[in-house]
Amino acid sequence: MRNRLLVLSAATLVGLSLGLAGCSSTDAAAPATAAAVQGPAAPITAPAAPERVDAATFATIVGGAGVTTIDVRTPEEFAAGHIDGALNYNVEGPDFAAQISGLDPAGVYAVYCRSGNRSQVAVSAMSQAGINGIYELESGIAGWEGAGLPVVS
Repeated sequence: MRNRLLVLSAATLVGLSLGLAGCSSTDAAAPATAAAVQGPAAPITAPAAPERVDAATFATIVGGAGVTTIDVRTPEEFAAGHIDGALNYNVEGPDFAAQISGLDPAGVYAVYCRSGNRSQVAVSAMSQAGINGIYELESGIAGWEGAGLPVVS
């Protein structure tokens, strides 16, 4: 009985060792992915005042942890194509002020429109409501797409 218990214990240890070795991150047969190399998205620090940024910088920001992306175009424009994960708060809509009043003033926001004009209006309204942790896409989604960055519909 004792020998049988030792054999079962040894077999279990060998099985666990092989299983753990197969999960090693240094396994040469397993290709490295960007997520594995970079790890989870890093949190983005809110700017003290709204900042206009280029498409490449905006892409890094919207990919960061804790960022809320807001598309301020019309619902029709939004449906035609938007940045993945974006919320649609139409700056020209009657409920825009109510929508931004529900935002966390300490949050981090990435705001864009089509060309960078309506987003300036939205950012101004957000700042007046006490929200300043805003990154604004200076060239709008037109610049985003011009930089070869993806949209979803």
